[in-house]
Amino acid sequence: MVRWWPAALAFVALGVAYALVSDRLTVGPPWWPLVLAVLAVAGARALRWRGLIHATRYVVIPALTAVTIAVTISAGFLVDRLLRHTADPSDLLSGGALVWFSNILTFALWYWEVDGGGPAHRHATRCGSSDFAFPQTVVGRGDSGDWMPEFVDYLFLAFNTSTAFSPTDTMVLARRAKLMMMCQSLVSLVAVLVLVARAINSL
Repeated sequence: MVRWWPAALAFVALGVAYALVSDRLTVGPPWWPLVLAVLAVAGARALRWRGLIHATRYVVIPALTAVTIAVTISAGFLVDRLLRHTADPSDLLSGGALVWFSNILTFALWYWEVDGGGPAHRHATRCGSSDFAFPQTVVGRGDSGDWMPEFVDYLFLAFNTSTAFSPTDTMVLARRAKLMMMCQSLVSLVAVLVLVARAINSL
């Protein structure tokens, strides 16, 4: 059985994190991704209640795409404000940290939704993961065939990608996953560079 609530909680947390970013660094009002996340989570819940489990992707993925674009553009705003010296130092520090955190949640949700056709398809077909090779599936454990990735596994993957700029213990198999990981690393690198540059300037 799919445990949906961790991903739903992460989507709402993503909206909250973006809402805390200064409006000088956001696309439109900072609160709109939170509203969109809540609507997407509620819509997906209603579809699952009616038995339309696979239709939830038509609600969640467009909403996630919009939020991903907003987070990416905000990373660009961070660089622009840093180079122009037009942002308050506290806005840069908090904005960089919040964008970095939002980036982790954004791509954890992407990996969760895309891998193996999505969570519903993975569990219905017992295919596990087709885009990634998690350690549990390759270490030769006797029960590895019964192991299924859950949201926390994708969150751990996204966290490692944003901190080490690599997947560490998980192999990336699909080209789309590699492209997403490249995008995540790029946004994370931008946010980290802004934080480091601001810290150096304050010395």
